[in-house]
Amino acid sequence: MELVLGFIFSFLSTLGFGVITNVPRRVLIPAGITGAFGWTVYLLTEPLTTSIILPNLLAALIIGLLGNINAVFIKVPVNLIYIPCLVSLVPGVVIYASLKDFTLGYYNAAGHNLIKTLTVALALDLGFAIAESLFKKCRHIISKNRIKRKGNL
Repeated sequence: MELVLGFIFSFLSTLGFGVITNVPRRVLIPAGITGAFGWTVYLLTEPLTTSIILPNLLAALIIGLLGNINAVFIKVPVNLIYIPCLVSLVPGVVIYASLKDFTLGYYNAAGHNLIKTLTVALALDLGFAIAESLFKKCRHIISKNRIKRKGNL
């Protein structure tokens, strides 16, 4: 049940953030589905590890692969899909806690939370980089299939 609710609410949050950031309408549904799958992968891998790196890395990898595939099919830059999908994965609470601890003078806690934030950001970036490099190898296959299908219609 938690996975289904996570999928639904991640879809809605991705959709909502896409609306707020003026993503074109034709991108909203594919971006919502992509973000929901990314968050579902996060939820599935989080209990399997004590690290925050693996769930974020795998979620970013899924978002990167699905985002690139959707970008080819709907003919948009992949960033229009990436940006709304990241809303569920950005460590906003940890950044807030870090800044709060810093302003209150709790420098050790602030440093710990800052390192945690940077670790998540690095995992997300690495996941997207791996997805981009994997997709670059397969892009011509997807493009050919899309053109072939379009020619048959």
